[in-house]
Amino acid sequence: MEFCPKCGSRLIPKKTKTGNKISINLECAKKCGYTKKETHKKISANLSKITENPKKYVTVITKEEQKLNTLPTLKIECPKCGNKKVYVWQVQTRGGDESSTQFMRCTKCDHTFREYT
Repeated sequence: MEFCPKCGSRLIPKKTKTGNKISINLECAKKCGYTKKETHKKISANLSKITENPKKYVTVITKEEQKLNTLPTLKIECPKCGNKKVYVWQVQTRGGDESSTQFMRCTKCDHTFREYT
């Protein structure tokens, strides 16, 4: 992706036909008048980068990887099973001037509960 040196806006590829010849130029999206002439090889290389398959970059997490827990733990009793170890994280569920909500999940039974701080 390239940007206009005059106004900073994005440059958009535009086809122009002159007789039997078709050329592609990069033109300013804000129409400030800036045009950059591109060669056919350079444009086709840039377009191939844009049209890559995004599914190629999707990461699949297996059941074994899901068991890896990276959250911090606390010694708090689970109200459901009585286990004394829980994972803990905080989320701002209310206004920015109010305190955050602390969520806990039991390491044994996966029961999730919260504590307002």
